[in-house]
Amino acid sequence: MSEPLRAAVARQRMLLRGRLASPLERLARACADVWPARAALEQCLLAALPGLPSCKYLYVLDAQARQLTANCTPSGLLPEYCGRDRRDRPYLADALAGERFSLSQAYISRNQRRPSLTAVQRIASPAGTTLGYLGADFDLRELPLTREVYRPPEQWVQLKGDPAIRGGLFLQERVESLMDTRIDEVLDLLRELIAVHGVFHGKLHFSSSRATLWLIDDPYRFRLLDFEDLTDPGICLAYPSRPYPADAAIPLDQVGEVFKTFRALRFMDETIYLRSGSLNVFNGIVGLNFSCDGSHYMPWQEFLHKSLGFWIGSGETCALEETE
Repeated sequence: MSEPLRAAVARQRMLLRGRLASPLERLARACADVWPARAALEQCLLAALPGLPSCKYLYVLDAQARQLTANCTPSGLLPEYCGRDRRDRPYLADALAGERFSLSQAYISRNQRRPSLTAVQRIASPAGTTLGYLGADFDLRELPLTREVYRPPEQWVQLKGDPAIRGGLFLQERVESLMDTRIDEVLDLLRELIAVHGVFHGKLHFSSSRATLWLIDDPYRFRLLDFEDLTDPGICLAYPSRPYPADAAIPLDQVGEVFKTFRALRFMDETIYLRSGSLNVFNGIVGLNFSCDGSHYMPWQEFLHKSLGFWIGSGETCALEETE
């Protein structure tokens, strides 16, 4: 997980911890008052569930992490879980090590096979000795967090491709595709679709002579255009006229410059060459995939700043050298 994404997850975990710690601590005290009577413990759990509306299961374990109660759910008791030994479950590690309250990392649940997490609160006697543990399981999709949409940092990201392709790179050379034969027309047409027909994300697959497009009017579905479509200006009649977005990250006059650079990268070398290129006008990110299967994502300004010599001569195109 990247550092920015890890930070976004950590913020959500902090919010969740703040919501759960106090009610589970109160419930643990109530459980200590009736310890170790199973029926009384289960009544405590059932009474607490309305105050934890997103909780899937509540249960009590003894000091050896063997389950003393049924799983208590909003639908009632599941007695078949009583007696289970949970010592080896990863979400109990911190509690067994002495933490009063712990919140597990997300994991895939055994039963529903969905992302979940578990909060564990130590149950202590009035003297402070550990009686057992209170467990609360949550399905991530049901947690009532107001999650902001994660936005990755707009910086150059370089990804290695298939090692088998990289290993055989110098045994291959570019084969002229249909798109190569009319590449100028194709690039002009795609620029027109972006400029006045509402295409905000376009990806050109030069080697297979096709394109995938996303439109402002229908952003949840992509359009697949083949070579015949991409060389027929009449397809503009199939899309509504839309002004170029005022909040686009890349100026319209620079879209053509990006496409000119795509053309140059396609023909820059017979061994190292561009297989596909994409542009999203809202975040201004250019995507590249080369013959070695190396991929790059970078802001349009940085992309236009690179020379062809950089891509061929530095080794950055294919990420041939091992990096951390």
